[in-house]
Amino acid sequence: MPGKDTVFQSEAIGKFINYCMKEGKKNTARTVVYSAMDFIKEKTKSENPLEVFETAIRNVSPNMEVRSRRVGGANYQVPREVRPERKQALAFRWIVGAAAGKKGKPMHIKLAEELIAASKNEGEAFKKKENTHRMAEANKAFAHFAW
Repeated sequence: MPGKDTVFQSEAIGKFINYCMKEGKKNTARTVVYSAMDFIKEKTKSENPLEVFETAIRNVSPNMEVRSRRVGGANYQVPREVRPERKQALAFRWIVGAAAGKKGKPMHIKLAEELIAASKNEGEAFKKKENTHRMAEANKAFAHFAW
């Protein structure tokens, strides 16, 4: 279980650093995340970067998702509620993925921009959440297959 990070004393930031980490390079991940937080502070002027981060995670966390379920030879996309731990994990994964998918800027800037966009209900990660909810809504008819 990852502990709290050293700068913000936040368990969520500690986990987020681990999500950003590649090939066990935790120091590099820490540098990227803390640089992104500095960039957020600079870009939003007065706002606390931790608040922006927490708002972004809240805005990107999905409430419903679809899971494949095989019933009588046919596959159905069954909508299900998302557990709290999984909500956070998906939000982290989508934000890091959206930032990594952009081109032409250093990672900490891409990450900061994605977090700022997500805190305003915009950006790639937020679109991903919206699409997930749309899929769950469209497949509501199969909810009785839930297990």
